[in-house]
Amino acid sequence: MKSLPYVVLLFASIAVPVCTAQRQDEPGCKDSPIITRFPGSVIRACRQLDDNKFRFPMGKGNPDLELEGKFAEIHYIYPKTASKAQVLRNVHTAMKNAGWAFDYDSGDYGDFTVHMGKTYILFQVNSDNTYDETFLTPTTVTQDVVADATTMSSGITSAGHTIVNGILFDTGKADVKPESAPALDEVVKLLQQDGAIKFYVVGHTDNVGSLAANLDLSKRRAAAVVQAIVAKYPPAASRLTSFGNGPYAPISSNDTEDGRTLNRRVELVKQ
Repeated sequence: MKSLPYVVLLFASIAVPVCTAQRQDEPGCKDSPIITRFPGSVIRACRQLDDNKFRFPMGKGNPDLELEGKFAEIHYIYPKTASKAQVLRNVHTAMKNAGWAFDYDSGDYGDFTVHMGKTYILFQVNSDNTYDETFLTPTTVTQDVVADATTMSSGITSAGHTIVNGILFDTGKADVKPESAPALDEVVKLLQQDGAIKFYVVGHTDNVGSLAANLDLSKRRAAAVVQAIVAKYPPAASRLTSFGNGPYAPISSNDTEDGRTLNRRVELVKQ
């Protein structure tokens, strides 16, 4: 699914102005589209990973929130003419005015955690003229359990269809991720166990975004799964038919993130 357009709106409402002199930035580094830098600051280091874990402090005796997904961190040096209190106040106020929810705030110590939707950010403003921003957005599909061929066969026998857990896609994309290989291997085993069985490979989405976009995405994802299975087991080409069902058959409520995660799935339906 495509991300909600809050980044565009937030970018317009953030109060911290952009620093135009960036010649001292570490090569390859740039500001996040979510918030601009404190004026006069330069980037001393940065890092981006498509999949990483990070623990966000939640405060008030609550355990840290460990998340895994798209990760980025930016480390700044702020001007010696600015105080820690000044930088902290600016960044804190910017996020508050932009509508981000505060999960943890250490006050004058300089650390605070905020979130909007699924995106979490930890800010750390230090006394040595540095401050750090850590961003993480959980990946769209975080299903780690892969159903084996026996389990899927049981589902087909009892209900005529089964969910193929472990097939992964990036947000809004239809490319089957390499991490999906174990799940695809189990589908191949299922096909090999019964040389006559045929399946519809059905893609499902949640209801976030337009109906037309969801239907198109589910259709492309189902077709991509068929292609990936056939690449592993060519005889499957005549036994698999792809179909995109979009948000029309939810198995959980789309009012919660957990429910939407369950609704984003690929199923095998016996023909």
